[in-house]
Amino acid sequence: MSQEKPARKKVLVAKLGLDGHDRGAKVITMALRDAGFRVVYLGVHQSPEDLVRVALEEDVEAIGVSILSGSHEELVSDLLRIAKEKGVKVPVIVGGIIPPEDVPKLKEIGVYEVLPPGTPLSKVVEVFKRALGEGE
Repeated sequence: MSQEKPARKKVLVAKLGLDGHDRGAKVITMALRDAGFRVVYLGVHQSPEDLVRVALEEDVEAIGVSILSGSHEELVSDLLRIAKEKGVKVPVIVGGIIPPEDVPKLKEIGVYEVLPPGTPLSKVVEVFKRALGEGE
């Protein structure tokens, strides 16, 4: 009898909006993969509609978005609204340059967690694990 490890959860990582700087998102993608997650990385210039479509197609269990452009409230609000309309019920984790005063607003509309620049990769992985019920 084989004792296979259960497959790690699948997550989606992408850059929302017109922001083209993706180094941080790529680093997060690699950290999540190194931690055993299956990661679908969409890259830059994605719309909320794109993320929800791929989330459905790939049957992901969490969405991680990076936003540096300052349009986080509008883009994340649209993402959450469209996800709800399409029946996508997964945690959304936002990273990037988010003013501290905007964090409570994002959480109030349904964001699971907001991770500012400089968040240690171990904490990012911990947040994804916790969001997916794998926390310690």
